[in-house]
Amino acid sequence: MRLTRITYNNFRNYRKMTFEPNAGITLLYGSNGSGKTNILEGIHYCALTKGFTSIADSDCIFDSSDYYALQSTCLGENGSDIEVRISFSREKGKTLFVNNNEIKKFSNHVGTIPCITFSPPEISIVSGSPSERRKFIDNIICQSDKKYLKDLLTYRRVLLQRNALLAQISEKKSSINMLPYWSENLSVLAASIVFKRLEFLDKFIDNFRDLFKKLSINEEPGIVYRSVLGRYDNIRNIDELAALYYRKYDDNLRYELLRSQTSCGPHRDDLEFYINDKEIKKYASQGQLRTFLIGLKLAVYDYLFDTTHEKPICLLDDIFSELDTQRTENILSILQTLGQSIITSTVRRDSDIISSVSVHDLIND
Repeated sequence: MRLTRITYNNFRNYRKMTFEPNAGITLLYGSNGSGKTNILEGIHYCALTKGFTSIADSDCIFDSSDYYALQSTCLGENGSDIEVRISFSREKGKTLFVNNNEIKKFSNHVGTIPCITFSPPEISIVSGSPSERRKFIDNIICQSDKKYLKDLLTYRRVLLQRNALLAQISEKKSSINMLPYWSENLSVLAASIVFKRLEFLDKFIDNFRDLFKKLSINEEPGIVYRSVLGRYDNIRNIDELAALYYRKYDDNLRYELLRSQTSCGPHRDDLEFYINDKEIKKYASQGQLRTFLIGLKLAVYDYLFDTTHEKPICLLDDIFSELDTQRTENILSILQTLGQSIITSTVRRDSDIISSVSVHDLIND
């Protein structure tokens, strides 16, 4: 997949602007606050219908305007164009058109344009709360597996309904007789989600280790999936895992009624990251944390390419800060072997493999 052109209208700090990146590595350079990240944000909107910084749609509207509009054209591996138009107005909300067809359900677009990102705030994936790591793994699998995305959305709805029922039961406002129905539904969905996560990690880890060695020769990374159910080494299929969840819900019934919360499931699981058998949250330096995250993101590229047969677009915001010269060169050598990468930096870099573009030269209005 390659982005050939994107236009911005009333988006963030751009009244009107057009960007046509290089097929290889394009470096957008400019001072802090010049709008480099906003350019990547717009591309991410066209790929995944939302920004990677979790900003609200209404906050993306330029100045006193009442709408923003983005239009992009991508070239797929099969040679066909994918045109995306996404807009938001304070009156009508968000709309999405792909090749002139309106997409009512935004989740149907996810995976059409595979995309990976790196931004400094994402360091929370390796050093922050479990929810950040769950979001990381979910975002990857959702881009390559429509069933996983559907199961994840359904799981969240059923979880809310089961928690509401637990609260009603504890307040004597509802009978406990309906609880087994919701527990069974949740068990099946939980098993499907976790089983897919485990399959993903099984495919992902070896490639991640190989790639990480190119970034940090003397360090061995590791990833462990953690759950209140313990390890899953003896689980042979989804049905066994669903039965295990159902028993756990039954065992924890008194606790769940007291808290009005479901005590286990994919919404409570975590990934633990290691370097040389030491958990990085506790022992790693800032440079190691950043290198680990970059390695994760670059390994995602290979996974998405293998599963979608499309080369993801890489959006890398301020990737080189806090990295030494050698690690920077290692990253560039890896990016050179991938598809399209768009990088931001406060300084210009000139080389045979980088096309440098000043953000100030892009502003049309």
